[in-house]
Amino acid sequence: MNRTKLLRQLLPGFIPLFVFIAADEIWGTKIGLFVAVGVGILEMLWIAIREKRFEKFVLFDTLLLVVLGAVSVWLDNDIFFKLKPGLIELILIAVLGVSAFSSFNIIGLMGQRYMKDVQLNDAQMAQMQTSMKYLFYIFTAHTVLVFYSTFYMSKEAWAFISGGLFYIIFGVYFLFEMYRQRRIKKQLSQEEWVPLVDEQGKVTGQAPRSQVHNGSKLLHPVVHLHVLNNNGSILLQKRPVNKSIQPGKWDTAVGGHISAGETLEQALKKEAFEEIGLKDFTAQLRKVYKWESEVEAELVYMFISHDFKKVAMNRNSNSLKKMESSNNYSEEVDQLNFWTKNQVQKNIGKGIFTPNFEYEFNLLKENGSL
Repeated sequence: MNRTKLLRQLLPGFIPLFVFIAADEIWGTKIGLFVAVGVGILEMLWIAIREKRFEKFVLFDTLLLVVLGAVSVWLDNDIFFKLKPGLIELILIAVLGVSAFSSFNIIGLMGQRYMKDVQLNDAQMAQMQTSMKYLFYIFTAHTVLVFYSTFYMSKEAWAFISGGLFYIIFGVYFLFEMYRQRRIKKQLSQEEWVPLVDEQGKVTGQAPRSQVHNGSKLLHPVVHLHVLNNNGSILLQKRPVNKSIQPGKWDTAVGGHISAGETLEQALKKEAFEEIGLKDFTAQLRKVYKWESEVEAELVYMFISHDFKKVAMNRNSNSLKKMESSNNYSEEVDQLNFWTKNQVQKNIGKGIFTPNFEYEFNLLKENGSL
C-alpha cells in the first residue's frame, strides 16, 4: 500500500464535514446539518454496496457532526460546531502518532484489512511509517490552525482553513511525494536487485541491495563455498579493511548474493570466479540455514568443493602459491590462505574470523566435511 492509497482511505471520512461547510454558507446551519448528515448516510451506503464493507470512519464523522451540530443549535452558539474538525483531527493525530512512532501500526492493520491482496514487506512498512510521520506533522499543524481560527478568526476564515486549506495542503504533499518517489525509483533502478525469500527458499519478492543491508532484515539468499585441499585444510579469504562489514577478518573463501532472476548454480559459478578465479569446478550442497546479523538476514546455501588446484591467486596475496595462471583477480579479496583444522580451532573466538565463518566451521565439522 502506498501513500496515495493510505490517504484515500482517510479522506472519505471528511466529506460530510466539507459538505456541511459549503451547505452552511448557502442555506444556514440547520439545513447544512441535514444535508451533511444525508451525504454521510449515502456515502456509507455507497461504500457498503460497492466495496462490501462498513466504513466506520464515515459513520464516526457523521455522528460527531450530528452531536456537535445539535449542541450548537440548542445553545445557539456555533463555537461547539466549529471545534468539530479539530476534534476529528486530534483523533487522527493520535492514531498516526501511535502508528508512526511505535511498533503498533494501526494504519497498517487497517490497510491489511481493507486491502487483503496487498502484502507489505519490512521495507515497505518502514516507508509507510515515514509517510505517517509526515502526515502526523501536517495534521498537527492544520489542527492548531483550526483551533486558532475557531476562537480568533472570522467564520469565513475558519471555513477556508477547515475545508479548502485542507485540500491545498494535501495537494502540495502529494506533489512532494510524487517527486520524492520518482527520485527514489530512479536511484533504485541503478542498483543490483536481489530476491526476497521465506525460510524454505521460496521467492516472495525482490528488493534493491541497499535495502537488504540497512537493518530491515529482509531475508535474501546468498551462496557460500568452502574449498578444501587433500590434507583437509580449508581455504579462507581475508576481507579488505575498507569493507563496511567485518573488515580485515578471515572469512569463507567465496560468498555472495544471488541476483534477481539468477539461479543458485549461476550465482555460485559467478561468485567463485569473481572472488578466487575458480571455474569448471564441482561442488556439493552441505547446508541451508538462516543467518542474521545486526544489518541483514540471509538464507545461506553452503557448498564445499575439493577443486583447490583450480583456484587463481589474488594479486594482493603473498601467502598462497599460485596454482593456475589467470589474469582475473578479485578486488574484493585481500589475501587467500589455506588454514589447517587445528589452526582454525586455536583462533576461534579471538576476533580473527568472521562470526559467520566460525558458525560454518562448526557445521562442517558436524557433517564430517572436515
